[in-house]
Amino acid sequence: MRRLDIFGLLKRDMDFIEQELYGSINAEEPLVNETALHLLKAGGKRLRPVFVLLGGKFGNYDLERLKHVAVPLELIHSASLVHDDVIDDAQTRRGKPTVKAQWDNRIAMYTGDYIYGRALVMAAELRNPEIHRILSKAMVQMSIGEMEQIRDFFNCEQTVRNYLLRIRRKTALLIAISCQLGAIAAEAPREVSRLLYSYGYNVGMAFQIQDDLLDLFGSEKQIGKPPGSDMRQGNITLPVLFALQEEDIRDELLREIGDIHQADGQGDATRAIALIKKSGGSAKAEALADRYIQKALDALDQLPNTKSKKTLRDIAHFITKRSH
Repeated sequence: MRRLDIFGLLKRDMDFIEQELYGSINAEEPLVNETALHLLKAGGKRLRPVFVLLGGKFGNYDLERLKHVAVPLELIHSASLVHDDVIDDAQTRRGKPTVKAQWDNRIAMYTGDYIYGRALVMAAELRNPEIHRILSKAMVQMSIGEMEQIRDFFNCEQTVRNYLLRIRRKTALLIAISCQLGAIAAEAPREVSRLLYSYGYNVGMAFQIQDDLLDLFGSEKQIGKPPGSDMRQGNITLPVLFALQEEDIRDELLREIGDIHQADGQGDATRAIALIKKSGGSAKAEALADRYIQKALDALDQLPNTKSKKTLRDIAHFITKRSH
């Protein structure tokens, strides 16, 4: 199933969420409006709002209520990207200039902070302490994940477990609670929200692993940035860690990564990517992503049979096969 087909099933409701997303950026300061809208107009998959709406389909589906979860979750994700771009010194995202590139680091950081604030304001309109607790705890974990990533820049001795914990905090958790909070906001049974959390968590882990594979082996047209960008920024991802476990290429790959580090992120990653591709690193990463997807499908199997369940299944398969 193509991405357009998946989104087409919710097109009218997602159009509404998109309008609410833009409307949520309502600053008196013109520059803040301009920078925040620049980020939102760059597009994105909008997966988190989609998961919220699909989670809501398992309960009392009310779009006016669900928007107070769907929009904040996408805002939180967007704000984290602005901060990421500052840390990574990224010039483009999705093929367009980043906020930090078009303005500067200070403006980008305050833009991200403003978007975080708007997310919390909108979520507060739902008077449900459980939703606020889950959301705030996830934001804390995301911040820890960001700090862990900075700590481990160019750290080739980190373990696979370190990596998995980091992507749990940075990526999987927000997707997990998107599914969960959609169900909670729609007053679905607690067991349903628990299973949706499990589904979202495992899909989120697979999504990030696939993202890391695309960063190495996708084309610039596919991913909107030069291949190997993560490695040049110091982010040692799962395919790299698995490749480093292979004795026959470890020393050469370490030298290549060291050269990239010495070049202050401007080095050529072509040789390092070729070594990773030659190794079993990419295959091992793909196999682990597939295992996470299977866990997601196992959780899904325990949910009531609905059109939403079929769509969630299609999304899980789409994520493992996506090329962007």
